[in-house]
Amino acid sequence: MNQIEKTKELLERGVEEIIGKEDLIKRLESGKPLRIKLGIDPTSPNIHVGRSVPLLKLRDFQELGHQVVFLIGNFTAEIGDTSDKESERPMLSEEDVQKNLETYLEQAAKILDLDKTEIVYNKEWLSKLGYQEIGKQADAFSLNEFISRENIKKRLDAGKRVSLRELLYPLMQGYDSVVVKADVELGGTDQKFNILAGRDLQRLYGQEPQSIILCPIVEGLDGRKMSSSYGNGINLMDSPQEMFGKIMSLHDDFIIKYFEYFTRLDRDEIKRFEERLAQGKNPKDIKVELGKELVKMYYSVEEAEAAAVAWEATFSQAGFPDDAEIIHVEAGMKLGDILIDYGFARSKTEFRRFLENKSLKVFVNDDFKVVEKDFAFTEDIKVKVGKKRFVEIKVA
Repeated sequence: MNQIEKTKELLERGVEEIIGKEDLIKRLESGKPLRIKLGIDPTSPNIHVGRSVPLLKLRDFQELGHQVVFLIGNFTAEIGDTSDKESERPMLSEEDVQKNLETYLEQAAKILDLDKTEIVYNKEWLSKLGYQEIGKQADAFSLNEFISRENIKKRLDAGKRVSLRELLYPLMQGYDSVVVKADVELGGTDQKFNILAGRDLQRLYGQEPQSIILCPIVEGLDGRKMSSSYGNGINLMDSPQEMFGKIMSLHDDFIIKYFEYFTRLDRDEIKRFEERLAQGKNPKDIKVELGKELVKMYYSVEEAEAAAVAWEATFSQAGFPDDAEIIHVEAGMKLGDILIDYGFARSKTEFRRFLENKSLKVFVNDDFKVVEKDFAFTEDIKVKVGKKRFVEIKVA
């Protein structure tokens, strides 16, 4: 792929919207290395592949010779961003944030070349700001701009509390762009307001406003937004077997999207996978290719092949005996309650232990499915408990 093709893909793949696109194209055409900023708040210990979309975009810029800035929001993580939340996010303690940070660089190194990455922590400057400077920044915005945001307006209309702390968060993220002198900021579409605040504050401090590349928010394994709080993601620190197994539990509708956003497989090859699915190819076979591609990215070709073999041996067809016990239940019941009622688990604690040590396997249409402790189902499933106990649960 030549430089023109690389730049074209840079502006298209994993991109939902570009703000200041004409300025960005001019900057790219100038040949001058740009400063590309991506900030992540360590609100949980894991970086999941949903966050890899802008991280991969950051790497794309890095490979084109630009200076990438990986900003770790160790101050903003304490404050809490509710841009994508329907309720107020509680503040985190400094100790919690520090604990979450323990492997962040190790995880980022799975995607970025850290030797060529500028790594900064926003506590260094945000913790030093006083009321005078914060007042100057706040004067650049009106209250109406904040409360007209969709999620804030929705909460206010419902009579829910919105703290003044939440209104200050965009100022903090915006000031980060001033400090690092960002030419471009990357982020998810849910960060649009916060990233736009960076443009306003850069003008306030006499800088050229950054261009903005917004990346899509991608569904997790259960169809909701991928989120650490939902537990529905694929983490960069998952083992090869976990990563592959989670992909095999993915809803068929998301296969091509995951190829496009979470890998750097050639787009022509992705198009061929899409055509094969449209022609009736078994989605399971394509998910095997997706699982191997993802494991290869974060581990190796050898471990990708080994994970596929291990999954096939352990999960495919589940090895269910013909005389497995059959239970008939109403749709919507929780799996844990059923297994306890019928003696497959002695308590909720034991059920959770089965899930944690992966001795409980759930299959839908003979395909392995990752489930959480509150999993409820609306279609027939098969469950393998330990090595020797099998049950088919049919929805009445």
